[in-house]
Amino acid sequence: MSKDSKNLKDDIMESSEYLGNSEGSKYSSDKVLIEDGIKHVNKKPEIKPYVHFIAGGIGGMAGCIATCPLDLVKTRLQSDGFKAYIHTKSPSTTMFIFNSVMSPFQILGNVYKTEGFRALFKGLGPGLIGSVPARSINFFTYGLAKDLYSKTFNNGQENAKIHLLAAATAGVTTSTATNPIWLVKTRLQLDKGKTTNDKIYKNSWDCITKILKNEGIKGLYKGLSASYLGSVEGVLQWILYEQIKLVLETPNQKDYESDTLKKWAMRSGGAGLAKFIASMVTYPHEVVRTRLRQQPVLVNGLPKYRGLFQTFAVVFREEGIRSMYGGLTAHLLRTVPNSIIMFGTWEIMTVLLSK
Repeated sequence: MSKDSKNLKDDIMESSEYLGNSEGSKYSSDKVLIEDGIKHVNKKPEIKPYVHFIAGGIGGMAGCIATCPLDLVKTRLQSDGFKAYIHTKSPSTTMFIFNSVMSPFQILGNVYKTEGFRALFKGLGPGLIGSVPARSINFFTYGLAKDLYSKTFNNGQENAKIHLLAAATAGVTTSTATNPIWLVKTRLQLDKGKTTNDKIYKNSWDCITKILKNEGIKGLYKGLSASYLGSVEGVLQWILYEQIKLVLETPNQKDYESDTLKKWAMRSGGAGLAKFIASMVTYPHEVVRTRLRQQPVLVNGLPKYRGLFQTFAVVFREEGIRSMYGGLTAHLLRTVPNSIIMFGTWEIMTVLLSK
């Protein structure tokens, strides 16, 4: 449309309400209807909070089941008990990198041979019990907080700052609510006994009981400070994911009723890319959190790992910077597809439940 044509159209729209006779109010009404229609076309439909809650839970469940064996490998590589495995076989930095890449596959095969197929899914129960409410709470809180903050601080419009505040709120809320579940999952995954008699914990309930008996209620919240630090990863992921979605949403693609398989796949892939970047930036907190949650290692009658910064200092001093990235390969192999599956499922369920 030329500039003159556009100006003519604007003049007609502005003067239309004055052009009619006694029945001319019709023109003014038509103008309002046209403008409302234009606004409505590109308006993203509101999604009820419960939709995010249910869809997030289903997405978390799908991702957890699909990637459970790699989660087990990652946890073991991060733990104190497995640090010797990587260091004894890594006299040089080159060998360390090589073994870091290959060790997840070696450990996966070793677990299968020595502990059986079922051992690959150790911690799946607590993982599901944790993933479903964790993802439900996270997606629900993020959606609710994003809506609240945008209306309160930015006239209902979203931007990077709103995404940042909403993601931080969701991360802290989720970490506080689910830390005991993740602690139990970590303990079970590090319990390497093949038979019941060899194991420290018989099941999840036995693990909770023994933790409360031996370590008190505070024992269930070990690693919480590291989880709060880990919220940074979730914050980065949400911000990157939202920005990737904006890039994918070209002006002629913003009709949310006509999403295609291609757009869904691109969004899911964007979630995986966002997770990859966020994980690379924030990974050391994962190692520290695992050390704090594992069965306490005693030194002179006191726990070796007693707090966030103290654990960072001990691991760095005794094992070097390399140990801060123990299990990174397994972590990326698990979390990237996990995010793709989780966010992809969440997108699908959000559309289905909204209808």
